[in-house]
Amino acid sequence: MAFDGAGTSGRLAAARAALDGLESLEIFGRVVAIRGLLIEVAGPVAAMRLGGRLDIVVEAGGTREASIPCEIIGFSGAHALAMPFGSLQGVRRGCPARVRAENAGAIRPSRAWLGRVIDALGRPIDGLGPLPPGPVAYPLQTDPPPAHARRRVGPPLDLGVRCINTFLTLCRGQRMGIFAGSGVGKSVLLSMLARSAASDVAVIGLVGERGREVQEFLQDDLGPEGLARSVVVVATSDEPALMRRNAAYATLALAEHFRDEGAQVLCMIDSITRFAMAQRDVGLAAGEPPTAKGYTPTVFSELPRLLERAGPGTGEGMISGLFTVLVEGDDHNEPVADAVRGILDGHIVMERRIAERGRYPAINVLRSVSRTMPRACDPAFLPVVQRARHLMSTHADMEELIRLGAYRAGSSPEVDEAVALMPDLEAFLGQSKEEATSLGEGYRRLAAIVGGP
Repeated sequence: MAFDGAGTSGRLAAARAALDGLESLEIFGRVVAIRGLLIEVAGPVAAMRLGGRLDIVVEAGGTREASIPCEIIGFSGAHALAMPFGSLQGVRRGCPARVRAENAGAIRPSRAWLGRVIDALGRPIDGLGPLPPGPVAYPLQTDPPPAHARRRVGPPLDLGVRCINTFLTLCRGQRMGIFAGSGVGKSVLLSMLARSAASDVAVIGLVGERGREVQEFLQDDLGPEGLARSVVVVATSDEPALMRRNAAYATLALAEHFRDEGAQVLCMIDSITRFAMAQRDVGLAAGEPPTAKGYTPTVFSELPRLLERAGPGTGEGMISGLFTVLVEGDDHNEPVADAVRGILDGHIVMERRIAERGRYPAINVLRSVSRTMPRACDPAFLPVVQRARHLMSTHADMEELIRLGAYRAGSSPEVDEAVALMPDLEAFLGQSKEEATSLGEGYRRLAAIVGGP
């Protein structure tokens, strides 16, 4: 039989054209159970993956359909376990759950995102139109740079807040925690740092914030000048746990993008405690056993994976991290605070009693530590800083006796000097949120108070 090459080629071309005209294959399962915020999906479990996305299709009225994005957080037998990024209103047993084939857990940031406010999925929420995508996709969850390839921390970073600049000097690529109870001034301190820090870009994550405070932070605290060089990621306290958790991941992914461009990035998250609470909700829903204060084991494994992503990179860019920790009941030894303190390169302690007497930022210098000190301090002014710390420590030791009137002037020249200089030191430590003081100016002002070069 003769071989008709032309006829075979024609039939293959026709078959290829018919295949190209077919719709792409759609894989979906079905909702079989809902327990709280946990959704069980039956179907082709082999086509689903941990961290993958599903879209649950619900009726939105009439013949219209709406979809609720979900993330797969685990598996149980023949079912996939998922949690939603939105409300479960309208979900019923039997609803289709489409499996997304693309990598939905990633964002494509670009420099055009500066000055914008986005949600935890990288969608704009400021009403200023769509965000132009960048060429590279950055996964929300990724591993930190390898330790052996990272550069060392850089020179001191001028933050504009003289209390931190002088006593708790932060280096480029360093990570610090800001530990405080509620209402002590963490958000205002972050806004001061975002406006005044000598960094190229600021990436700010508001995780679990009160919805009322978001616009106040953007307009009053951060202001147009601070927002112009910032990207703000927002997930308010009323949003599902996955949104609050992903807001922290998205903040680090954005910071990594600008770091890879060679920028000096200031990354701030308020607060890490609410990220831990969101991760606890996800872990408990997935069936993890609760440990200290109900926190699940994955909370304490995810904290270092998140925080280690900040710091020096393998190139010129660096991420300097400032992460607030909301200490419950002003207990600085509660589980999350204790874990974060052991991961970061220092901690700034804000105290309610200092805020109550009207000194802001309410930082307790004696309880705060920067692990790059004293190397980060200007050697010419290191004796000045040490002398000021010694005077504050002396006054703190005798503060109760002084307040009660039990200390008599002249009993100790050292205590007398501390009492005499303490009002000036308190004035130095206080600073209004509109004020900015450079590193050099802070050293000189401190030297004028306690004596020095």
